[in-house]
Amino acid sequence: MPFKPDERQYRALTVLQTAQRADRYFDTDYYVEGYAAKYAPYLLYEDEDGPVYEEFVPDAFREADISDVIMQYDHEGRVFARTPDSLRIIFDNVGMFIAADLGKSTGAKQLYEEISAGLIRKMSWCFRVGECHYDEQRRTIVHTAVKKIYDVSAVSIPANDNTVINARKWGEGVILPALQELREKREREIKLLQLKIKLKGS
Repeated sequence: MPFKPDERQYRALTVLQTAQRADRYFDTDYYVEGYAAKYAPYLLYEDEDGPVYEEFVPDAFREADISDVIMQYDHEGRVFARTPDSLRIIFDNVGMFIAADLGKSTGAKQLYEEISAGLIRKMSWCFRVGECHYDEQRRTIVHTAVKKIYDVSAVSIPANDNTVINARKWGEGVILPALQELREKREREIKLLQLKIKLKGS
């Protein structure tokens, strides 16, 4: 399947937790927070040639549409929080920080209890790819712009097969064209060098 830049992409990375500190973003007894994405490079998947990493530069989220982001469970079903009233998204020096008030519905409160009990610990997020490139030397897909963030979700098993397959398909859609471009560039350089040698000899 060819790479589609506007396909939704899912990433599962970080810990979702309750917090009792004083500087919370919502005055609620059902408060959770965590980082949905971080700037530091991380392992995206592995292929036959080795690990492939992914990195979001700090400016990648500067133009991202976060006007209507929802919080779900496993990216489907009911909505438990929503920007701007019960979900906050903040880009700080670490990455994309989220805070949510899970006290708006019975289902949201149940989700809070499961997070509080440690039954649900991870979070995933869904986004639309903007600008990116493949750094061949570091084997890293570097995102310089994210177009839109659709949702952040509490997830049961973040490293599921569907996410890995989706990431691999998308990653190869970035990597393979980049490698092809590099090969074509090298071929052009070799032909130019051969032409110079030929002209010099004649």
